[in-house]
Amino acid sequence: MRAIWKGSISFGLVNIPISLYPATKREELNFRLLRASDLSPINYKRVAEADGKEVPWDQIVKGYEYEKDKFIVLTDEDLRRADVEATQSVDIIEFVQLEEIDPMFFDKPYYLEPQKKGAKAYALLREALRRSGRVGIAKVVIKTRQHLAAVKPVQNVLVLELMHFAEELVNPGSLQIPGHIDIGAKELEMASELVNRMTDEWDATKYTDDYRHALLDLIEKKVELGDEALPAGRPSKKTATNVVDLASILKESLEHATKGSGAKKRASKQKRHLKKAA
Repeated sequence: MRAIWKGSISFGLVNIPISLYPATKREELNFRLLRASDLSPINYKRVAEADGKEVPWDQIVKGYEYEKDKFIVLTDEDLRRADVEATQSVDIIEFVQLEEIDPMFFDKPYYLEPQKKGAKAYALLREALRRSGRVGIAKVVIKTRQHLAAVKPVQNVLVLELMHFAEELVNPGSLQIPGHIDIGAKELEMASELVNRMTDEWDATKYTDDYRHALLDLIEKKVELGDEALPAGRPSKKTATNVVDLASILKESLEHATKGSGAKKRASKQKRHLKKAA
């Protein structure tokens, strides 16, 4: 795996040389738009709205629409003038308790690997963060953009997780969110019991992208057999819960949830452990 960025973590006078690696991957299925008659790929042209004429790259400039249909042109020099200096450093500003950060702020994780001579300082920071339960809040410039980020220990690895700035989060105040509502004690008890029965230990490997796998299987079948060999699909549609009869819906859900109870799984696991110990 190739590092996408090399630099250092700095806090106080400590400087740790590191390499940055993606911690996630997203394998999107890419589709091309084709002409139906002969499956010829469709290309896009850059055309001006005023006259519909194609515009070559050397005649295209960047503009910001500050009012409706009014633009200000920004040159490459303007963009360089406003750009934040890329210091190739993860500059930790302060340390905060991880539990104080709303998960809404977290965006994308990256692995941090120590470069030569940085292993001891890397391990020192990792253990200090782990012992304190804190994360380092930092600013870093990656690919010409400044990011807010958190440096946190995950097992033996330091992870740099890019974060949203507060101004990037949309205020949900305009949404029709219910405030205080009188909830029946019986309904609340059944809802709580349903949550308990559906509770299990977290295991990320249990969850897969079902849609992507199903689509890949369909593509393979179409390549092998062709369109006509595939039966027509019948997408299932879940009906909305009848809020008027919420109690009966909860009761029925409880009856179905008992079979896959997380509590039962944990009890079974404990029994196996006791048998082994005996």
